[in-house]
Amino acid sequence: MSLNEKKRPIFVPEIFLPIASIDLKKWAVVACDQFTSQPSYWKKLREYVEDVPSTYHLILPEVYLETMNDSMISNINQTMEDYIKNDYIKSIGKSMVLVERSTIKDKRRLGLIMSIDLETYDFQESSKSLIRATEKTIIERIPPRVKIREKAYFELSHVMLLVDDKHEKIIENLYDNKQKYPLLYDFELNMDGGHIKGYQITECDEIIKKFNHVVVGTNNPILFLAGDGNHSLATAKTHWENIKKSISTEEQLTHPARFALVEVVNIYDQGLKFEGIHRVLFNVEDDFLIEMFHAVDKEVETFIYTNDIGKAPFFIPKSAPKAYEQVQTFIDEYLERHKKVTIDYVHGENELIEICQNHPHSVGIKMPCIQREALFPYIQEGKVLPRKSFSMGCATAKRYYLESQFITYNKHLKGDKL
Repeated sequence: MSLNEKKRPIFVPEIFLPIASIDLKKWAVVACDQFTSQPSYWKKLREYVEDVPSTYHLILPEVYLETMNDSMISNINQTMEDYIKNDYIKSIGKSMVLVERSTIKDKRRLGLIMSIDLETYDFQESSKSLIRATEKTIIERIPPRVKIREKAYFELSHVMLLVDDKHEKIIENLYDNKQKYPLLYDFELNMDGGHIKGYQITECDEIIKKFNHVVVGTNNPILFLAGDGNHSLATAKTHWENIKKSISTEEQLTHPARFALVEVVNIYDQGLKFEGIHRVLFNVEDDFLIEMFHAVDKEVETFIYTNDIGKAPFFIPKSAPKAYEQVQTFIDEYLERHKKVTIDYVHGENELIEICQNHPHSVGIKMPCIQREALFPYIQEGKVLPRKSFSMGCATAKRYYLESQFITYNKHLKGDKL
């Protein structure tokens, strides 16, 4: 089907990249919501980056979210201002960027960086918007992120949206003709992130038209689903809704905070690897495993891991969405009754076991993988998955911060409105 012309979810952003003198290997760092139980990763990254210009200095890794304070946020905002004053980033004009990414574990993955209109996105359950969340949004996780964003001059996005493009192959066809597009960057990512190339595309009208024809459904159409960065996109939406309250209707049409920078990936991309996201509970009591055993349907085998018993079989529902629903519902109820217990979400079986080995009184639960073919139909029914129900690749395969776009009017560039 085609979209109504009045609904314009896709926009071409004015993209900013670091200037040529900046080391891109140190500029680009992995998404802030990775390695949340492994501060050693972020310590090693900090030592590698040092004090040179880097997106590391512009984000708050979630491993430090519990200790976040106003001073940390002020430092991020001040660093952004310093980078602008020192001309560390430059505009490449209104463009989309074709991204070719390869990682140590996965095949080549293709993506297309663009902007979306947050007026066409909604993270609420039972949403009928063109762009939707795949997982339940935890509302209490949004305010700390909004606090960081509300005074930020520009955004660095790790949001990845999925498009159900089995036949048109819009992004793949662009890649087949990549020789037509200027190469923006080509380098190795730090910390085992693999390799990345980016191609600039300035003629975007036909691309947008093609996306308008891959919408899923007629009565309840979906264009994109948030695959990675659900809470980051929800933060952008919340920030925009806050801004709308203080500006006129006319100003709302073009305000930069209305648009969010994203990377769109075909859900059928050969390099897109879907993985389960495992659970680790800390400071659990002896009743946890017994209660969980009685809380879930026992149909297929997975495993749990503790320091006391090591790796042991456990059974969960055969349906992956049902497994996540039952396990997470039990965990949420257990956390409500046991205030000292905390949870983390982990990518990779080896990481799951390593974290449990390093934390006494912890329980690791290996979770299944949701099949990509089932995702759009599941959301089409008006459902959302529990939070952290799937991952598009391992932690090092996540988006690295590289491109940026302004989300406020920049007072330092000769007073121009960006």
